[in-house]
Amino acid sequence: MLADAALAVMWIGLTCYALFGGADFGAGLWDLLAGGVRRGQAPRRLIEHSIGPVWEANHVWLIFVVVMLWTEFSPVFAAVMSTLYIPLTLTALGIIARGAAFAFRKASSEVWQQRLFGGFFALSSVVTPYFLGSVAGAVASGRVPPGLAKGDLVTSWLNPTSALGGVLAVLTCGYLAAVYLSGDAVRAGDPDLSAYFRRRALVIGGVTGVVALIGIVVLRADAPGLFHGLTHRALPLVGVSAVLGAVGLALLLRAKLTLVRVTAAAAVAAILWSWGAAQYPLMLPPSVTVADSVSQPSVLVVTLAALGVGAVLLVPSLLWLYALFQLRLVPEQPQDGS
Repeated sequence: MLADAALAVMWIGLTCYALFGGADFGAGLWDLLAGGVRRGQAPRRLIEHSIGPVWEANHVWLIFVVVMLWTEFSPVFAAVMSTLYIPLTLTALGIIARGAAFAFRKASSEVWQQRLFGGFFALSSVVTPYFLGSVAGAVASGRVPPGLAKGDLVTSWLNPTSALGGVLAVLTCGYLAAVYLSGDAVRAGDPDLSAYFRRRALVIGGVTGVVALIGIVVLRADAPGLFHGLTHRALPLVGVSAVLGAVGLALLLRAKLTLVRVTAAAAVAAILWSWGAAQYPLMLPPSVTVADSVSQPSVLVVTLAALGVGAVLLVPSLLWLYALFQLRLVPEQPQDGS
């Protein structure tokens, strides 16, 4: 019971990181595709204003998930970190480069500096979720055996399922960001910019659906255990995600931007929870279960109690932060030379 509670809390943290941090990464994708300095000025200004106050706070969820895995399921933590240290190191470097470049671009006055730092920010925003998705694919496809570095250090994350996970992660982040930015543009009083991001949300939402359908074939051939779980135990959640995705595209066509935020977030959450349901009770397929890898009950009790106390302080603070920067979303006008 305690083990399942710890796993559920960790999965909630992962979901929050996908919804909030994922949208930040997706904003970097649209920054990359915004075009030249003049054409991309308005989208980039909105992106900077929308994610600037909260992007660092959103990484709290990733730290939370890593600490929970280390504390509550230490054998799984050891196996994942040692076998997949290459993509995880690249992920860490991507997060660092992205944050530094984002800050330096904002402070730069020369165009060449803004282009240089903007390029690092945008590219890091794309490759980082890809590597995170490849890690998820490695675990889900059973390529991370128990023990220290027992899996192949290269093919564990360079394989069809990991590639599918990486591509879906990038596309999902882009979809969330386009949906959120479209609504932010409305509150900023720019309907043209809202339509700009709404069109991109429609395109990337459709592409994501096509890739997900192709993924059925990939998983059946490369990860049969995961495929079986998704088409049996987790099938209701998969169906919910598909329905919400279709409803979201319909809402985008009708410019129902408040509702589509809800459906987009719920669709992504359903995808993550369908993976968890398909794999449960396995932590490291095909043999390591939750019961095999969980910490002692005393550790679980203390950790969950500490999380409860911390949540009383952290969750209201994050909600207040998000609320404050949703009240006024009018990007600052660029100064001369910017």
